[in-house]
Amino acid sequence: MKSTTGSQPAQRRGPPAATPRPVGAARRLPSVEAAVDDVIATVGKRIVLGVPLGLGKPNALVNAFYHRAKQDPSISLEILTALSLERPQAHPGLEARFMGPFVERVFGDYVDLEYMKDIRSGTVPANVKVCEFFFKSGALIGNHYAQQHHICTNYTFATRDILLRGVNVLAQIVAKREVAAADGAEVRYSLSCNPETSLDMYPQLVDRKLKGEAIAVIGLVHADLPYMVNDAEVSPAFFDIVVDEPRYSTRLFGAPNMSIATPDYMIGLHASTLLRDGGTLQIGIGSLGDAIAYALILRDRHNDVYQQVLHDSGALERNAAIIDQAGGLLPFTEGLYGSSEMFVSGFWELMKAGVLKRRVYDHLVLQTLLSERRITEQVDRRMIELLVENGVHAKLTDDAVAELQRFGILRDDVALEGHELRLPDGNRVPADLDSEETLGALATSGLGDTLKGGIVMHGGFLLGPTSLYEGLRRMSEEQRASINMTHISYTNALYGQQELKQRQRRDARFINTVFTATLLGAAVSDGLPNGQVVSGVGGQYNFVAMAHELPGARSILLMRAVRNKDGGASSNIVLSYGHTTIPRHLRDILITEYGIADLRAKTDAEVIAAMLNIADSRFQQQLLDEAIAAGKIGYDHQIPEAFRHNTPERLELALANCRRQGHFPAFPFGHDFTDEELVLGRALKKLKAISSDRLEMLKTLLASTTHPHVPELLRPYLQRMDLEHPHHVKDKLEQLLLVEALREVLGIEQ
Repeated sequence: MKSTTGSQPAQRRGPPAATPRPVGAARRLPSVEAAVDDVIATVGKRIVLGVPLGLGKPNALVNAFYHRAKQDPSISLEILTALSLERPQAHPGLEARFMGPFVERVFGDYVDLEYMKDIRSGTVPANVKVCEFFFKSGALIGNHYAQQHHICTNYTFATRDILLRGVNVLAQIVAKREVAAADGAEVRYSLSCNPETSLDMYPQLVDRKLKGEAIAVIGLVHADLPYMVNDAEVSPAFFDIVVDEPRYSTRLFGAPNMSIATPDYMIGLHASTLLRDGGTLQIGIGSLGDAIAYALILRDRHNDVYQQVLHDSGALERNAAIIDQAGGLLPFTEGLYGSSEMFVSGFWELMKAGVLKRRVYDHLVLQTLLSERRITEQVDRRMIELLVENGVHAKLTDDAVAELQRFGILRDDVALEGHELRLPDGNRVPADLDSEETLGALATSGLGDTLKGGIVMHGGFLLGPTSLYEGLRRMSEEQRASINMTHISYTNALYGQQELKQRQRRDARFINTVFTATLLGAAVSDGLPNGQVVSGVGGQYNFVAMAHELPGARSILLMRAVRNKDGGASSNIVLSYGHTTIPRHLRDILITEYGIADLRAKTDAEVIAAMLNIADSRFQQQLLDEAIAAGKIGYDHQIPEAFRHNTPERLELALANCRRQGHFPAFPFGHDFTDEELVLGRALKKLKAISSDRLEMLKTLLASTTHPHVPELLRPYLQRMDLEHPHHVKDKLEQLLLVEALREVLGIEQ
């Protein structure tokens, strides 16, 4: 697949490169420091370093560039990236006691990015600039340096913008594999977790190199990185420099699975009813993405339980119209196809469960016939006839035969010899698919059994828990071939191969998360009213816009109805907000834990009415009064009775019966916690809930002093927190609070 990005790179400034290296002259170097030396000798001391977002950063190499620039002020270093991953940092006290051993165990020798430490301390040197277009959500609010150097851009424009800033060094971690070749083993590399921007950028960097500019492309081999094939696989000639040393294969950053609370499960259930069998899915990382995956697996494997919980929660009755119009409730026969910028663990779980199984093909006519359900994946004579009727040339050439064999339509031992096909049974027939003789002979011995080369998942980058990486490393070659990690311009846009993408993305449901929405359907996911960036636009706008462009597609935005902070609750649905990520003219479907609001083609008053129906009932009347005062809904509007009981307690009741049967666990796809840590996590959550109320905290402390004896049952938890034998007053207070919380969590009587 070719890049469709058409930007013009900025002119290189600074001194000319000393020794520009020709295309394909890759060098293997022994260390990241040697790579830095080589780059400076090649491109000079003005280095604009582009590294992928998330997992794909070669942290050791980036740190080497950063250290060199700090040591040598004559070097100008600009780092262009996104989502710089940091091991979790805990607040002092009980949180630090809990997180310390967990972080050490889960993140091990993960190499932190030195520039992030300096961004947080405000000590980035003047000759270095770090610019990101996406932050970890909420992680850099209030950080002046990060906020001032943020680049606001859509993900599909990231390649263009990085090129416009004059990138001259491209680097990332890569996987390596040796494959058999005629003259021995051949080394191949995979861009693995992050081909998305590199594949789009690379052709333009090569073009600049051919015009005489000094460019360096670097691969840092990581032994634990999953080897992804298809578009992610590249030859050694892709790189100018390869560093392949075991000491750089430190711990990959694993984003631990988070627990799924009742509101998230309800949101996932609502979203799952909008997926059609044979459709297309895009989801993101986190508990909401996992909740959707769980609900889809429940729908497929335990359909009776699935439909029962929808009935018990009132979702079937309240959402009947949109489910009938856009979704479905039955198990998956055809299955789903994944097309997402981010390949998250939810997709992997859906693959393992057999839900993500609809295959798409890189052939327009073949894909069109499959999408229109005029053929199946079973190869037969009728498939050949329909291919010819719809534009495939009947007169076969070497390329045409190879293509038909690539898709498994012709057997591999069919050969073109002159103007004839030699079939496996020895027959020779005209190389003409219009010939009855040829069609009959092929049906007897020349056709394959089922199609080959199908893709169940197109992704731009992957990120998730360590279990995801382990699963991808160990998957079968058949599974590996069915995943195509590819260009961001392919996953996030329609332009470029538009007809093919349209056929592949049948009944697409692009599902993304926001944190605030207005009564008029505008949504906020990336920033605050004062301009502070929470995360970034990323690809969200791309998928929302695509949903309005693709026939049969829908944009689905997920949002928790309520935000709980400092012991109080507030509505995430508001009359208006001072920042917008998705404008109201692109409103489509919005889901909270209380239901689905179908906003497409609705008047403003109809939109407000639908949004009120999925708001928490504690805030419905206030929101209605504000809308009436603004003149946007009739003063006589009444919220229907069915929507007046949107409370957290009602949701808990809806899941209670299924939970007793073992469904809807806190961690459906596993976790990195010990048994003690799971209990401690609940206790710390309880303490955090009361910490904002001084009176409640005082009551807890007083209660703890009335029974100073520590039950034997609690000693393993205190040992885990290094509080079994406190030595200082502060430690003793922490022990008292923790013991009291543990008593309540475990149900230990006083």
